[in-house]
Amino acid sequence: MGQQLHRAPMRRLRRAALVATMGALVLLAGCSAQTQDEWKNLAMPDPATEQAVHTFELWRWSWVAAMITGVIVWGLIGWVVVRYRRKHDDEIPVQTRYNLPLEIFYTIAPIVMVVVFFYHTVNVQNIVLDDTDQDQTIEVVGQQWSWTFNYRLDGSTDGPVVWTSGTGSQIPTLVLPVDQTIQFNLTSPDVIHNFGIPAFLMKMDVIPGRTNHYEVTPTTTGDFVGKCYELCGTYHSRMLFNVKVVEQAEYEQYLSDLEDQGNYSEEPLLGGNFVNEQAGLDDHSEEEAE
Repeated sequence: MGQQLHRAPMRRLRRAALVATMGALVLLAGCSAQTQDEWKNLAMPDPATEQAVHTFELWRWSWVAAMITGVIVWGLIGWVVVRYRRKHDDEIPVQTRYNLPLEIFYTIAPIVMVVVFFYHTVNVQNIVLDDTDQDQTIEVVGQQWSWTFNYRLDGSTDGPVVWTSGTGSQIPTLVLPVDQTIQFNLTSPDVIHNFGIPAFLMKMDVIPGRTNHYEVTPTTTGDFVGKCYELCGTYHSRMLFNVKVVEQAEYEQYLSDLEDQGNYSEEPLLGGNFVNEQAGLDDHSEEEAE
C-alpha cells in the first residue's frame, strides 16, 4: 500500500510531462517557417548586420548559461526531494542551519554570474555603438506618426540630401546598400520615438532636442521591417517602415530617382506630410472596420 502511494506522484509527474511535450509539439507544428527559425535561434531573428552577430551571440550564450544553471538547480531540487524524503509517517527529517560553506556558495556564485554577464554585455555594447568611418549617412526623423529618411549624397556627413517620407496612407521604405557601413542620425521634432529594425537586433530612442546615432553594416540583401518601439501618441501603431537592402548600384540608382522626383534639399527634411494627410488614416480606419 505504501509503495502504491509513493508511485502515484511519479505517475502524475510523467503524465504532466507527456501532456506538456505534446502541447509544445502542437504549437510548433502550427508555427510559420519564420517563427520556427526564431525558435531555433531562441526567439531571435537571423542577424542581418555585422553588429547584430555580436548581440545574437550574447543572447545565445546567455540562454546557454541560464539553461545550465536551471538544470543544476532542478537537479539539486530533485535530488533533495528523493534523498531526504520522509520514509515513515513518524520520521522527522534532519534539520540543518548555519551551513557557512553553503551560504558562502549561494552568495558568491550569483555575484560571479552577474559580473560575467555585465562584462560581456558592456563589450557587446561597445562594439555595436562603436563609431567607424561610415560609408553612408542617413538622417532619420521620427515624427508623429511616421518616418522621414534623408540620404546624404556622396556619403557626406553634412552635405545636401535626397529624402523620402511616410504619410497617413503610405508606409515609407528605407533603402540601404549591402556591405556598406551606414550611420543613422536620429532626431525628432515632437515627442520621443524609438527607431528599431528587428533583423538588425538594434533599436534606439529618438529624442527631441538631441541627436542619437548608431551604425549598421548589412550583410545580406532582402526585405525587412522596422517600427517605433516607444509609445508616442494616438497613431503609434502606424509608425511602421519597410527596409530594403540592395546592391550598391541599385542604391545609387534609388538616390538618383529621388533627386529626379524633386526630393532634393540642401538641409535634411525635419518632418513629413503625415499631419497634412490625416484623412489617409481615417480612410484606413474605415477600411479596417469594414
